[in-house]
Amino acid sequence: MADITIIGAGNMGAAIAAVAVAGGNAVQVLARDAAKAAAANPSASAGVIGDPITGDIVVLAVPFGAVPAVVAELGSQLDGKILVDISNPVDFSTFDSLVVPADGSAAQEIAALVPSAKVLKAFNTNFAATLHSGRVGDEGTTVIVAGDDVEAKAALIGALAGSGVAAVDGGSLRRARELEALGFLQLTLAAGEKTSWTSGFALAG
Repeated sequence: MADITIIGAGNMGAAIAAVAVAGGNAVQVLARDAAKAAAANPSASAGVIGDPITGDIVVLAVPFGAVPAVVAELGSQLDGKILVDISNPVDFSTFDSLVVPADGSAAQEIAALVPSAKVLKAFNTNFAATLHSGRVGDEGTTVIVAGDDVEAKAALIGALAGSGVAAVDGGSLRRARELEALGFLQLTLAAGEKTSWTSGFALAG
């Protein structure tokens, strides 16, 4: 069992909270709106951003554009934490590109912002619906985890054991670029109604 804090109480924050609770973890949800944080999951504790963080694993379930302000506000509370970036840094003005350099990723930029944390990329290739259901079509939902700290990856993967979703080690933090490209493609397909928000990519076999 792990102690997990989720920053953000939107669809993804609530879905990740549900998965974390199902895995038997102690979960805290923090958001700008205390009522939304409380509504995210009845089995999680709730509060507002700025309250003390109880988790050793901290999930940033906020848009990429909000990350710099959030991590600045959390400050030294993130020292030594496993910090999970779930964002897809899409240029929403065009919906046709990412806003990070072609040889970089949102996760790598966050790692530079918070060098005292162990940054992982995860959940960005999952939709909230497939986390809740544990299914992508006929396949099980899989969370791909990338990061440079082997123990941090193992901690997150272990926290998801028994949750109803699978988790695999996707390699170093450099693989976040490919994960973000995959997440971007998945988003554009769903937004263009080529697929649905209850579908997505799955690992078979």
